[in-house]
Amino acid sequence: MGFVRSCPSVPGPGRPGKLRHMTVVHPISRAWITTGGTGAQNYDEFADDSEITAIIADNPHSALAIEMPHLAPETVGKSFADSLPDAVARLALERAEGGYRSAEQVVVLYRITGEGEPPAYGLWSMVDTDQISTSADEPGLVIRNEDVFIAKVRERVALAEAIGTLLSPVLLLQTGKGDELHAALAEAIEAAGEPDATDVDQSGRTHAIWVVEPGPRQDSLTGLAGAGELVVADGNHRSLAAQTGGLPRFLAVVTTPASVAIQPYNRLLSELPMPIEDVLARLRAAGATVTEVPRPAVIPAKGTIEMYASGRTFTLGLPVDPALDPVENLDHALVERVLLGGALGLDPGDKRVSYIGGDYPAEWLRGEVDAGRSELAVLIAPVTVEDFVAVNLERHKLPRKSTWFTPKARGGLVLAQLD
Repeated sequence: MGFVRSCPSVPGPGRPGKLRHMTVVHPISRAWITTGGTGAQNYDEFADDSEITAIIADNPHSALAIEMPHLAPETVGKSFADSLPDAVARLALERAEGGYRSAEQVVVLYRITGEGEPPAYGLWSMVDTDQISTSADEPGLVIRNEDVFIAKVRERVALAEAIGTLLSPVLLLQTGKGDELHAALAEAIEAAGEPDATDVDQSGRTHAIWVVEPGPRQDSLTGLAGAGELVVADGNHRSLAAQTGGLPRFLAVVTTPASVAIQPYNRLLSELPMPIEDVLARLRAAGATVTEVPRPAVIPAKGTIEMYASGRTFTLGLPVDPALDPVENLDHALVERVLLGGALGLDPGDKRVSYIGGDYPAEWLRGEVDAGRSELAVLIAPVTVEDFVAVNLERHKLPRKSTWFTPKARGGLVLAQLD
């Protein structure tokens, strides 16, 4: 399985040891463009698996039924692996019934609009997998900045191999020519007329797409999209799956800094391994400052963590380790090391830990605890754009699930067939 190999390449300046293409952004060799009704939330946008089943039940044409086949209503109870034949059958049926139309050698303009928000722009395209860099000594123009859960990567590889198609894009932030790309995308969309398809997401945002055939406009857009380092803003697991699965290119939406914002990324624990008083005692013993406050828990300021359990709110000042790299002392890293690992004795991948993105506010997190569905909510300030950029320029990794970019690129609108 794989794409047609790309054109000859030339060495990248300042990056010995790896060849670099004149542009790392390319058209989609064989795309499938939605005709409507197939849009899907990203598979990691959910707090609970039951939400996925309910969404698929309400919209059986959603690509979510293919992305997460074991959670479709008719296959709940099957394992992910055992559900893969169902995913293959669903995708084939959607294509046969006209849910998608095929297109070759295209890129796709993308605009997301929401009430009270500036438009967000992007370009659906393919990006060279061999350009992914995860450390300072690894050359490449695509920077992956976050640790991942390997089990999720294996699922993404298995799905791509089964259906021969990429359903959801990696969201890449263009850092070199972001302003120019933003203006060019806005201009191209203004000139393109009515969109080829639109889709409204759960937040009320409208996602619109326009197909761009081969020609000068396409060449100009791919050149701008690939002109400078691209940072993985969303899709760390999907980008690693492309590497693990041996794909020469992966499906991406290249977006601009002016199109995104970073929201909080919090944690819920379904069950505490010990009473809350024991947790507090362990935190204090580790050097944390723990203060109970007489109010509901809220998203805190940078440098402070808030916890909510049994109707009680605690503010935490977690101890930093000056011997570690600064990225290891960011708030999300301290929660993982000092609270989850040290005080609670939990691995980040423990099934009792849920990672809750910015679509779910503090009120919702408190409600889960008050309703007894969780025992602890951990509220963390969002990573600042300045920290995000600094960490990436140094080629360091951010802690798992620490950056929740909005708006999210919507899966199921543009697919890439693996030929």
